[in-house]
Amino acid sequence: MANAFQTLSQPTHFLYEEKRSRFLAFIWPVATKEEGFVYFESVKREHPDARHHCWAYVIGDPEQALAAGFHDDGEPGGTAGKPMLNVLMQRKVGNVFAVVVRYFGGIKLGAGGLTRAYGQAVSRALDAAEFKWITPRQQLTLEADFSLEQKIRNFLQHEDVAIKEVRYEELCVTLVCDCPVDRITPLKALLQEQTSGRIRFV
Repeated sequence: MANAFQTLSQPTHFLYEEKRSRFLAFIWPVATKEEGFVYFESVKREHPDARHHCWAYVIGDPEQALAAGFHDDGEPGGTAGKPMLNVLMQRKVGNVFAVVVRYFGGIKLGAGGLTRAYGQAVSRALDAAEFKWITPRQQLTLEADFSLEQKIRNFLQHEDVAIKEVRYEELCVTLVCDCPVDRITPLKALLQEQTSGRIRFV
């Protein structure tokens, strides 16, 4: 079962310097990777002279991510995007997209130095970030007699469950709800109790 996880409450950034190279980290809270790439393209436009534009993202709960990825953008394999992703995973931050822009300072850092610098840039940006918790939600659909509709509506209103759609069929009313995943099982039991078992989940 999906659990609550943390993401940024607002974008954050940090400038990390290592042997005259500058690593500008930008991190945004996102709902999809596509949303993240929109931010990525804006960073590329703002920093066209940078040597590298590396990225990493995690969508969903970092403990069991829906999607995750990274890109080194010309840095030696595994020295840029991967350490960025590792930091996001280790810090358990989900629904997040990170970009690190590197301006080369003339001194080569070596694989170890690059890995440390990219990881540190993201880590320091997270140190300055503010976080919020996301509770995954899932659709819950139920059918009931018309006479129970108002009672069910009143109950759901007090349980942080949003009714997204109502369909009036010939013999019953169907309610399509948006429910916190961790509340679905107890809610079903409570709804059955409230209606004396006169409710059907579909």
